[in-house]
Amino acid sequence: MDLSTALWRKSSRSGSNGGQCVEVATNLPGVVAVRDSKDPGGPKLLFTPADWQAFVGGVKNGEFDR
Repeated sequence: MDLSTALWRKSSRSGSNGGQCVEVATNLPGVVAVRDSKDPGGPKLLFTPADWQAFVGGVKNGEFDR
């Protein structure tokens, strides 16, 4: 998939010390892309918008808390 038009935004939950940085692009039709901001040319994860919403909802609801 061509991600050249992706508008990446850094997660507000990313640390300010240079670690744990996640960026998300939601401007692409039919896909949400996620990458590590420390490696922008590296691999990306792609989700359908519905799957991404379910994941974010699960995070907000504490479904992944240890």
